[in-house]
Amino acid sequence: MVPGMSLRRFTFRIAVALVAAAAALFPFAIADAGNAKRPVVVELFTSQGCSSCPPADAILGQLAARKDVIAMSLPITYWDMLGWKDTLANDADTKRQKAYAQAMWRGGVYTPQIIVDGVNDVVGGSDAQVESTIAARAADQQDVPVSVSADKRAVHVGVGAADVKDANATIWLFRVQPQATVAITDGENKGHTYTYRNVVREIRALGMWKGQSFSLDLPRAELLGGAHDTVVVVVQQGGYGRILGAAMLDHTVLDTAR
Repeated sequence: MVPGMSLRRFTFRIAVALVAAAAALFPFAIADAGNAKRPVVVELFTSQGCSSCPPADAILGQLAARKDVIAMSLPITYWDMLGWKDTLANDADTKRQKAYAQAMWRGGVYTPQIIVDGVNDVVGGSDAQVESTIAARAADQQDVPVSVSADKRAVHVGVGAADVKDANATIWLFRVQPQATVAITDGENKGHTYTYRNVVREIRALGMWKGQSFSLDLPRAELLGGAHDTVVVVVQQGGYGRILGAAMLDHTVLDTAR
């Protein structure tokens, strides 16, 4: 303590010094504490018949456990010719990936491919590149308010009004299976058993959003087929462009409302 300084002033200066030291050591933790944003949406296009996909599937599984990311696995159908028909794949996932390729002026499609917030595409097996891309999108994202909830009869979807330039967006609903374990008995991954997280089983366009508020109630029995299925709602510019808002209904919360 400096001579002549009161105890209160001394304590205050110590507190300021400690905060400054913490900010120097942990700048991201301090910066993010008061600036919570919506989760970044990560879509992995994958296939059980693709030998390069298991590392990307593992990365997606890690992302699925995070609160700052909405991670979805979208198994495609075009590798079914390699000797193993993907048991989780559907044509809607393949169509979505091809639409991304067209929107991004890519020459074709491949697996494993990760799309981050509808804007950036990344080779799915590159952990460092996936992480850096998520961080970049989190720092530069739109946050149109999106809500999704459920009771015993219905799933309730809401999108708030917002002033967004070129707000010509599609409201997508994804029905998601939180987990699926598959034993693969043929093809490039023969003899392996893999667990897939947040597998998309259905994609629906609910309507268009042009800056106005939007709400819709969907019959629960029609929408949620599996015992533990959940839903993700995404507002996406131009259908396959920048994601403006997103929300996911936690399947554990959903289970309590059954």
